[in-house]
Amino acid sequence: RGEPTFPPATPYGIVELLLRSGVELEGAEVVVVGYGELVGAPLSIMLAQDSIRGNCTVTCCHVKTQRLDEHTRKADILVAAAGVPELITGAMIKPGATVIDVGVHRTANGLVGDVRFDDALEVAGAITPVPGGVGPVTVAMLLRNTVRAAKAQVA
Repeated sequence: RGEPTFPPATPYGIVELLLRSGVELEGAEVVVVGYGELVGAPLSIMLAQDSIRGNCTVTCCHVKTQRLDEHTRKADILVAAAGVPELITGAMIKPGATVIDVGVHRTANGLVGDVRFDDALEVAGAITPVPGGVGPVTVAMLLRNTVRAAKAQVA
């Protein structure tokens, strides 16, 4: 209705992170583990659209997806947003894949993500750390949306 819309900050940040890192999206096989309404669902839609130079083939999986590892090993880009600490191991990652870890979990060993980082580091071509990966990018996108909203009110 002519009102501005603002993309959800975390998925928006992930797309920006991929684009600015030079990750090829066009035609990429993307697996998103977790289809939550805040990250997984909107990110899947954003990556499948061509409006952000996506045009990716997106597969959505869940924690209880049968043979999850068979899906994740096909991914050029693997996004872990399942909410399960260290669910994704190195054996579940295609060599050279880009891995985006959205999870943040406080454990006895400190903060960990949905990806077993040390395992994944051996296999992945690129990986976001936890903490310090997706979180700061999310904050940046929140600020970008805030500035856009302010400008829209002035216009």
